Amino acid sequence: RFSRREPRRASKVRREGAKPSRSAKQRKLLEVAKPKRTETRTRAPRREAMRASVGRIQARSAACARPVATRAVTTCKESRIGKKPVLVGKSEVKLQGQVLTVKGPLGTLTREFPPEISVAMSDDNSAVTFKKTEETKKARQLHGLCRTLGQNMVTGVVDGWEKKLSLIGVGYRAAMKGSNQIELQLGYIHPVVLDLPEGVKAEVDKSQTAITITGYDKEVVGNFAAVVRSKRPPEVYKGKGIRYADEYVRMKEGKAGKK
Repeated sequence: RFSRREPRRASKVRREGAKPSRSAKQRKLLEVAKPKRTETRTRAPRREAMRASVGRIQARSAACARPVATRAVTTCKESRIGKKPVLVGKSEVKLQGQVLTVKGPLGTLTREFPPEISVAMSDDNSAVTFKKTEETKKARQLHGLCRTLGQNMVTGVVDGWEKKLSLIGVGYRAAMKGSNQIELQLGYIHPVVLDLPEGVKAEVDKSQTAITITGYDKEVVGNFAAVVRSKRPPEVYKGKGIRYADEYVRMKEGKAGKK
């Protein structure tokens, strides 16, 4: 009752109207007798006609096409900052290979530049020029940077650099401790004493809430100002802390339920 159904056996009796099967020999004879389609008779003329129609369409479109306006695109291969010469001014400049030494009324600075940038003096020794020695990505990156570093050296020994800081908060005070140290009262249980780097000077105004840091090396002045600010960065709810004089601190709103 539950046995599988036996497969249906093929009937040996042919159905009425069915075509008799052909043998392999008969199929070969039919293939030989049947004419084959040759490319020269059918495909070649069609391809030639298609090519001719495409050529006519292209010629028609070229005759009807309007002239396209073109604009000249110039690629800047030289840095706009890097190609400017650095004027020496009142400073004395000495160049030995890739080492540049600048001496002025405020001090002396020395820097060695990478080999991708060549440093040269003008004929009258009134300016310093920076040029790329090779056309590489690194040389393009260093071109404007090296020229800016050279300009910072000349400006530093002649005019100097300056950073101003402001102390905001109840009881926040600054005072000079001798000539080489600065003492900060920032709300800790102990005062914060910092040593001035070489070539850096600091001044505190009468209100003891403003600090002026000066020096001939821009990097040293900026780093020391960042160290002073890091001792009490400005917080965003009341604005207390040490900030740069031209710094903007975006304030946040306190809790909504607090009165």
